[in-house]
Amino acid sequence: MQSSVQAMEGLDAGRLTTPMTTTLVLGGTGKTGSRVAARLRDLGANVRIGSRAAEVPFDWDDDGSWAPALDGVDAVYISYYPDVSFPGAAERVGAFARAAVTSGARRLVLLSGRGEPDAVPTEDAVRGAGAEWTVLRCAWFAQNFSEHFLLQPVLDGVIALPAGDVAEPFLDAEDVADVAVAALTRDGHAGRTYELTGPRLVTFADATGELARATGRGMRYLPITVEQYADAAERAGVPAEEVEPLCELFDRVLDGHNAHLTDDVERVLGRRPRDFADYARDAAATGVWSADPVSVD
Repeated sequence: MQSSVQAMEGLDAGRLTTPMTTTLVLGGTGKTGSRVAARLRDLGANVRIGSRAAEVPFDWDDDGSWAPALDGVDAVYISYYPDVSFPGAAERVGAFARAAVTSGARRLVLLSGRGEPDAVPTEDAVRGAGAEWTVLRCAWFAQNFSEHFLLQPVLDGVIALPAGDVAEPFLDAEDVADVAVAALTRDGHAGRTYELTGPRLVTFADATGELARATGRGMRYLPITVEQYADAAERAGVPAEEVEPLCELFDRVLDGHNAHLTDDVERVLGRRPRDFADYARDAAATGVWSADPVSVD
């Protein structure tokens, strides 16, 4: 896995924002937020992590936690949980964005979803908050297979999803972090909506094959219906209030309308995005999938 210092070498040559003050990174322990925070620290920025367990706690559901987390903050990376397309997201994120501007934040970068119409109101709420804004519409993260809900299916050897044979331009979270840091620290990205994709289209069957080659594990992809996925999620303990919008998200996003590439990563960073095969190889080298191999019929 490339270090955050190495990753920053690919950033565009725009002028660094000066003086660089404090950046609040919401979701700063998550897939993209942790990488954004590491890169900002490498650049010498003061970073405040926005999470319930942080030194200055932040909770999306507790408005009273927002002002202390925003105190002295100049820029904010906004990653909303559970998803910017979920019910209530636009109202909550919009209220936070306005509070951030009132507190003195001048630059907001929002992590959004690609091809998600229900995410647009949340994006618009950030656009209308009164600060410089950049929206990052992202394709499916490759890291979902190693750092999120698809880790256990990889270990089990069966990746069951309601995705059929749809191809996705899987996106590496390393690239998302590089683009986010460019937008947070360099001029030229204000008022831009970037659609971030990987360099090629990959079906979930293709992705499973790449993971099998990288890990040496027996593995197969099992296409299922949204209803079957919902039943499995409930049995696995996913809260009922999350299962329905999650399944609706699968139904909306995995219908083929995102099966095309953009060059936005290359336009911002001056290099091609990382390929899914590179991700699989590097993730395998970390040992994240190092449980005893399984055989799959």
